[in-house]
Amino acid sequence: MTVRVLLADDQTLVRAAFAMLVDSAPGMEVVGQAGTGRSAVELARAARPDLVVMDIRMPDLDGIEATRLLAADPDLADVRVLMLTTYDTDEHVVDALRAGASGFLVKDTRPAELLDAIRTVAAGESLLSPGPTARLIARVLRAPDAAELTGAGGPEGLSERERQVLRLVARGLNNTEIAETLGLSPLTAKTHVSRIMGKLGARDRAQLVIVAYESGLVSPGSVPSS
Repeated sequence: MTVRVLLADDQTLVRAAFAMLVDSAPGMEVVGQAGTGRSAVELARAARPDLVVMDIRMPDLDGIEATRLLAADPDLADVRVLMLTTYDTDEHVVDALRAGASGFLVKDTRPAELLDAIRTVAAGESLLSPGPTARLIARVLRAPDAAELTGAGGPEGLSERERQVLRLVARGLNNTEIAETLGLSPLTAKTHVSRIMGKLGARDRAQLVIVAYESGLVSPGSVPSS
């Protein structure tokens, strides 16, 4: 299957470079380009891409608000968002994940990594690892103004096994790694993750990470440093 990609970035040269890269990759095609967040939302509704590569900072409507609009539209429930940021310390990334983005990359990532990220997110996985994303969330939660993030109650209705799985998801482990850690089959691990998403109303694993941190189920000190 061909992954249909919409590119949203206010820099024309950046969009052109990404478009050449994506169109040259087997199994991918660019179905639209947007220079503002509002245009990205309009084009997504018209073109129905599988994935939007979204710059976090754009005029008219920034990438976070554009992502929130996409996530709120039931007709676009299958559209994934891969957020781009200039720095991996950009604290707005947390807001982007909460808005519905499935992961993020820094703009100066290698071409092969961008293509791999597109494939990963388009396949329904989140682009999370024990590295930048987890460390970033941990830093934000340590900030003085983060009380509203940590004040939520714990995930209600989850079994102890589901809580174990959620903790491992928050550390960035994939289904195979979760299975190995808990002595489960990969299929059982996948079933647990899907069930947790259903119980918590999460779109994907990225939102599960946010829930785990906001509820206090995972603390910043438990995040691997690499």
